[in-house]
Amino acid sequence: MSIRRFLVVSHTGRRESLEATTEVCHRLSEAGAIAVIDGDEWDDVLAFDPTLDGSVERLGDGIDGIELAIVLGGDGTILKAAELVRGSTAPLLGVNLGHVGFLAESERDDLADAVARALAGDYRVEERMTLAVRVKRDSEVVFETWALNEATVEKAERERMLEVIVEVDRRPLSSFGCDGVVMSTPTGSTAYSFSAGGPVVWPGVEALLMVPLSAHALFARPLVVGPDSSLAVEVLPRTGASAVLWCDGRRFFELPPGARVVVTRSDVPVRLARLHEAPFTDRLVNKFQLPVAGWRGPIARD
Repeated sequence: MSIRRFLVVSHTGRRESLEATTEVCHRLSEAGAIAVIDGDEWDDVLAFDPTLDGSVERLGDGIDGIELAIVLGGDGTILKAAELVRGSTAPLLGVNLGHVGFLAESERDDLADAVARALAGDYRVEERMTLAVRVKRDSEVVFETWALNEATVEKAERERMLEVIVEVDRRPLSSFGCDGVVMSTPTGSTAYSFSAGGPVVWPGVEALLMVPLSAHALFARPLVVGPDSSLAVEVLPRTGASAVLWCDGRRFFELPPGARVVVTRSDVPVRLARLHEAPFTDRLVNKFQLPVAGWRGPIARD
């Protein structure tokens, strides 16, 4: 029988995260499984707990053979893990060690139970849509990437405004000056898009969002379009300001004048391991600490 391998991803810059990481590694080893550590975290983990030497494995070039990724941290750590497992079938099980941890499924106090359920395969897999992102100049594609939360065209200089034209389904919609434009998935609707005043979209809704940032225009409302639509932002050469593309706050590309950023639905989703069946409404209430005191529940019907 082949040995089961679990990727363990964490933010090793904090002691709490290192403690959680080594605990997970020991629990996996005791169950006869192997914890796989990314190279960026390898030295920190072994320096913190040298007894793990020989019982953990360093992640190589490929992700094949990983059953599940156990992610210890906030949403930023989960976005990093999504990068590592991109293109594989391994789902992500998030244990929140951060602040909001919107994508996480469990909290630090429930770590032992989360590992036990991971080993037992006692979880449901939920697929989240992602974005395919291309940067074009004239007819040439000069950069390609992807995003789980959002792709954002932003000004690179604080003192200068961007001049952009936005498109939906290859048709021009409007042009305006702004600080940038966020193009988001429903998953990202509670991230940067939310901070910019965009709507909260339930994960079960298949859609793409476009949210202008500080736009100087009468028509600059957030837009929600179908999943088969395409969104585009073109940085007009006359702007004189430099621009940058950020994807999930992790991958960036400096946009040349006249660049056009095109966003569509990606064929490769991110798979999240879910331990609980709580509705998304409850997740919003818990993560944002929304006031619901006094709620009496639905009216009884005969």
